[in-house]
Amino acid sequence: MKTQTRHDKSYSFEFFPPKTAEGAARLRLVRDQLGALKPRYFSVTFGAGGSTQQGTTDTVVEIQQAGFEAAPHLSCIGSMREKIRTILQNYKEHGIRRIVALRGDMPSGTRAPGEFMYANELVAFIREETGDHFHIEVAAYPEFHPQAANAQADLLNFKRKVEAGANSAITQYFYNADAYFHFVDDCEKLGLELPIVPGIMPITNYTQLARFSDACGAEIPRWMRKRLESYGDDREAITAFGEDVVTSLCEQLLEAGAPGLHFYTMNRAEPVLSIWKNLNL
Repeated sequence: MKTQTRHDKSYSFEFFPPKTAEGAARLRLVRDQLGALKPRYFSVTFGAGGSTQQGTTDTVVEIQQAGFEAAPHLSCIGSMREKIRTILQNYKEHGIRRIVALRGDMPSGTRAPGEFMYANELVAFIREETGDHFHIEVAAYPEFHPQAANAQADLLNFKRKVEAGANSAITQYFYNADAYFHFVDDCEKLGLELPIVPGIMPITNYTQLARFSDACGAEIPRWMRKRLESYGDDREAITAFGEDVVTSLCEQLLEAGAPGLHFYTMNRAEPVLSIWKNLNL
């Protein structure tokens, strides 16, 4: 991995679209708190089959109008080309220059996959439609996608997204730094030179984290699970332990040359701010 100083690295924060006026007001406060850290961009997630499409667009446009760079997530499974074309045009008109391109999950009750089966097809379509207008981020899986046939197949899937025109990648969160280092090494052996930014999930709620991790294939190491289980409902102990563990992980990644960090904020500022302070960023 190429070494950078901490200050030339890319730091970014991920939000999900709020569903209520109160949630939107809270997110503005979080955005401004984290915006003071001068991130490269804020990304905003996109529900299965576009279930939060309008919320994503509204949130991204508001972030952009507040003076920050915003990157909408765009998932393609279950979508038609004309729909994606319209979304891309809308983002161009609002001055959006960065997109996180994903396959996404099939909407419940939908059987037809639409005109896109895989994220590399979406990346290729964005390039065909908009040239180099957008910086395209794609997803990477250091512990491998739960639906991948095997590790090699998953690496080749990632390679197809890069060859289709991706500029950089954000990983699924992980707690084992070696998984990330091995993944980056494997990508370099395939000639893939793009920045692969580690996705970082702060730990504040063990039950929620275990549910997320089981669904997306992110491993919580056994020693961590046992420690977290031992705290029961003691949120303070869970948060303190989580802060130490995640700070240490970030230190390892940055010292070894990771090109930055992408924080999954869950629309909260405090856990990220604590880790940021510990890292002396």
